[in-house]
Amino acid sequence: MDSTEKESVTNLYYETPPSREEAEAIQKELQKRVITQNGFKEIKRVAGIDLAPIQGEERLVCGIIVFSFPELEELERVSARVDEQFPYIPGLLAFREGPAIIEAFKKVKYKPDLIMVDGQGIAHPRGLGIASHVGVILDIPSIGVAKERLYGKYNEPLDSEGSWTPLINPYKGNTIGAVVRTKKGTKPVFVSIGHKIDLRTAVRIARECTKGYRIPEPTRKADIFVAHLKTVKY
Repeated sequence: MDSTEKESVTNLYYETPPSREEAEAIQKELQKRVITQNGFKEIKRVAGIDLAPIQGEERLVCGIIVFSFPELEELERVSARVDEQFPYIPGLLAFREGPAIIEAFKKVKYKPDLIMVDGQGIAHPRGLGIASHVGVILDIPSIGVAKERLYGKYNEPLDSEGSWTPLINPYKGNTIGAVVRTKKGTKPVFVSIGHKIDLRTAVRIARECTKGYRIPEPTRKADIFVAHLKTVKY
């Protein structure tokens, strides 16, 4: 995607909050731009991203932590708070949450080679969850790592670390993600392509980022960071 195309996508999304019909049209356009092949030569930095609504306020807070890879040493952490400009509509949550991620990402100095989002990538009813949505907007390789399934059917993976089974689109029959057992005796996580990565690489990186916990370190620590940010008064 060249700079003109990137600018047009960003303007489509951010000039004014879209209506539901406009959001669905934008979502359809962004979905066409998702690339499901690796768009990088190597990964040296990975960023974990999480966000949450602030209780009692019509605002959202996003936290991003950048790590070296594969060492997973923290390099920096940034955050942003934004007003909610789009209502809660299932299937269109990226229009509510995306602006907070974009705003926080502007503050990142150590630009990551890949972002890992606590949410879905293409494992979404319309093929564009938050990880894909933001990956296309930012034009950066991205992975969705979700704690729960949003969409798709699967067989439970074996109860051994690293085992996984495909997550299947129930209507089209194609693979839209992986159900990954990151730790023996725990529930699996749901890994899916965000943008500019293939599924096997996404699963490998998610596993390499898992250090003794069910959730990979980038999103696990981003989740803890956001939980703290929610308690801080501005």
